[in-house]
Amino acid sequence: MTEAIRIEELTKIYGMGVQQVLALDKVSLTVNRGEFVAIIGASGSGKSTFMNVVGCLDRATSGEYFLEGINIKDKTDDELSHIRNRYVGFVLQSSNLVSRTSAFRNIELPMIYSKIPKAEREERTRKILIEVGLSDRGHHMPNELSGGQKQRVAIARAMANDPSLLLADEPTGNLDSKTSLEIMDIFTRLNKEKGATILLVTHERSIAECADRIITFHDGKIAGDERTKGKGGNS
Repeated sequence: MTEAIRIEELTKIYGMGVQQVLALDKVSLTVNRGEFVAIIGASGSGKSTFMNVVGCLDRATSGEYFLEGINIKDKTDDELSHIRNRYVGFVLQSSNLVSRTSAFRNIELPMIYSKIPKAEREERTRKILIEVGLSDRGHHMPNELSGGQKQRVAIARAMANDPSLLLADEPTGNLDSKTSLEIMDIFTRLNKEKGATILLVTHERSIAECADRIITFHDGKIAGDERTKGKGGNS
């Protein structure tokens, strides 16, 4: 299978001198295209730092990181910004929608930044709204949407540029259990039907089991890497 990400001996140290904190300790990992991977671990285990490095929001102190075959190590800030916009989609615990514009326009924004022609981005937005079950909510403002609907818009926005990698950081953290399962069903469909590569951080084991694979972080290291039999599982 083709690798989406390959990480070798990745280390991240914060601070200097005696105040140093080892957030990631020689982490090595490969994720193939089309995999759905959940990342779990206690607070301070390194999982959020790992996601920031994978999302090109932070730089490793040492080690190698390849995204779609691109060595991220020595890229400039401008190059990292381009890579994020082209290859990575983000879904956060808070949907982070632009409050003064509609759901439709929120989804369009990444495509506007990518200079996609208006007709194409409007057609793509309509299609994505259908995929996340919001075909009748495109004209609504964020304050007119429920928490689950906002998160659906956030997922749609993350997928707008058809990224190679979808990163979701506690995407169900603010939702009730029923809505959480509905959101996880969307991630599962995106993975199975569209072949999206997904890395999802969660502290809930039941959410993690929707993925194909669960990676456990502890003290900046990978403490476990297992296949699941959940909704997303292949085994």
